[in-house]
Amino acid sequence: MQSSTKQPSRLWTLLGTIITQFALGSVYTWSLFNAPLASKLDTPVSQVAFSFGILSLSLAVASSLSGKLQERFGVRKVTISAGIMLGLSLIITSYAPNLIVLYVVAGFLVGFADGTGYLMTLSNCVKFFPERKGVASACAIGAYGLGSLGFKYINMYFLTHSGVEMTFSVWGIIAMCCVVVGGMMMRDAPIHQEASQTEAQTKMAAPISEDFTLAEAFRTPQFWILSLIFLTVCMSGLYVIGVAKDIGENFVHLNSAAAATSVAIIAVCNLSGRLVLGVLSDKIARIRVISIALVICLVGVVCLRLVALEQSSFYLAIACIAFSFGGTITVYPSLVSDFFGLNNLTKNYGFIYLGFGIGSFFGSVIAAFFGGFTATFSVMLALVVISIVFSLTVKLPNKTQPLQPVMC
Repeated sequence: MQSSTKQPSRLWTLLGTIITQFALGSVYTWSLFNAPLASKLDTPVSQVAFSFGILSLSLAVASSLSGKLQERFGVRKVTISAGIMLGLSLIITSYAPNLIVLYVVAGFLVGFADGTGYLMTLSNCVKFFPERKGVASACAIGAYGLGSLGFKYINMYFLTHSGVEMTFSVWGIIAMCCVVVGGMMMRDAPIHQEASQTEAQTKMAAPISEDFTLAEAFRTPQFWILSLIFLTVCMSGLYVIGVAKDIGENFVHLNSAAAATSVAIIAVCNLSGRLVLGVLSDKIARIRVISIALVICLVGVVCLRLVALEQSSFYLAIACIAFSFGGTITVYPSLVSDFFGLNNLTKNYGFIYLGFGIGSFFGSVIAAFFGGFTATFSVMLALVVISIVFSLTVKLPNKTQPLQPVMC
């Protein structure tokens, strides 16, 4: 941003993005609702929890489409529309009479609204701060993590005092207002002219790649390696976040209060990972930050799969996984721009972001059909080990060389 006249626009956009992300992050409190909804619908908790897998998949699909919506309508209109859709969907969820309606409204519609706002506003904000992409991501996505902590207390209060129907209504109204107000503060980012390689290396922890279109990125092995790593972290993080309270009660055999504490631990560690690794990503190569995040995730998954869990080891496990997940989500937009350029970030990262929903969805499927928590933890462990190896060996693509089709 060379011109000082653009400074107010990018600061207002950053603030609007933070407000919007805070509200969108509230979906991470979903595990609080599994038991109340199961009781209301007279349905097993596992079937209710599957709605979070649908939500995550829908969120990822919407994120991959949000770039097209922004190009046609602009970031402000799309964000405001997403906020209205999110609020109304949460309010309607309070009246869901059966699982099918719950899956459609709380799963598909809430996820689609959340995803439409999430990646588009994040990418737009990062484009305003090319010289501080890691810090901008940390601020915006940190707010997303903070939203899960703030709404944890809001939703717990109303669940305790007013019941599940009122809680969804209050949640929907607050979230809608935040996203609409945040959207009104945003502006579309200008087209960014890439710095020279020498200048980029003096400013950034990692060099910036030339701009790759989505089709060009598809033909590089690096694109699919980054996609696999992202899917791995999302599968681990989202599955644990979605059923944390249930793991505590049914797998570790904690009482309800101790199990509910896991939601707060996840929120704090999720936020900490976003802030710590986001800032670190402007200091060292971002792919090395991802390697650090994966090693931390490995510690958590090993605890879940190979350690005889009790309260402290359970808390340690979910803390590590949440920290890794939050940090990875924060660093990845900037990492993708390092590999494939900044101007096509929304489209390139939007496709990779499908791993967000696919990972969460398959985590739930594995648990439902192949033996519950243990089977899912085993798959998570194998994927994390593979991803660590890839993160330590992957190199930036070179557009000057002919792009080769990826061989499977």
